[in-house]
Amino acid sequence: MEIIAPPHWQLVDLISDLHLQTQEPQAKATLDRYLSESPAQALFILGDLFEVWVGDDVLQEPTGIEHETAELLYRASRHMAIFIMCGNRDFLMSERLRAACGAQMLDDPSVLQLGGTRWLLTHGDAQCLADTPYQAFRAQVRSSAWQDNFLAQPLTQRLALARQMRDQSEAQKKQRTQHHAPWIDLDPSTCMAQLKAHTADHMVHGHTHQPAEHAMGDGHVRWVLSDWDLQANTPRAEVLRLSAENAAPKRIALTTVTR
Repeated sequence: MEIIAPPHWQLVDLISDLHLQTQEPQAKATLDRYLSESPAQALFILGDLFEVWVGDDVLQEPTGIEHETAELLYRASRHMAIFIMCGNRDFLMSERLRAACGAQMLDDPSVLQLGGTRWLLTHGDAQCLADTPYQAFRAQVRSSAWQDNFLAQPLTQRLALARQMRDQSEAQKKQRTQHHAPWIDLDPSTCMAQLKAHTADHMVHGHTHQPAEHAMGDGHVRWVLSDWDLQANTPRAEVLRLSAENAAPKRIALTTVTR
């Protein structure tokens, strides 16, 4: 997918890895404040908006965080274009969610052309090739057969299974931390190949929760988005803001100021 920014898009915001969930309301409150104050004309959410997504029928609960978040985004869609990409936690988001948010679903990867610069947008998990167990799991759950079987189960059963899968993931993270295992980053050669294939200048992604800028040679840069964790010792929630007039992105810390 390729999006060519219309002339009135002067500021474009990118976020990812909010991992919204009922147990942590601060992130949704920060999103609400950001959406009401942002001067951007477009917002790109590059995956893991929610901690888990077990099917669009979760929207039927009017007091659930899924329904409430969709309402926030729908209101915001009246003054800014909204694009949503699936991540590794919410890859089952589909048409009903898109309509509820007033958004457009974004392919992974996609290209944004803004002010003469081409930005390759991706969640980032598909490029973590060294994590072979995850890549095998990813291939399984992205298959239509697995998804059809999963979505055919009752909602309560899907929620229980999602909690189990999330607990397993968190246990694996804790074990890696205890054993000081190195963080698995995106494969550099794969990223460069994708940039060249899409004739893009920069790559923007989330997933790793390791915000940084990585020079890749030949003028290419990989920009890593921040995750949102308002309960961390140093709370973090950040937007990467692109300008049609300036090729250098700006990081906006929402824990202090939105503009």
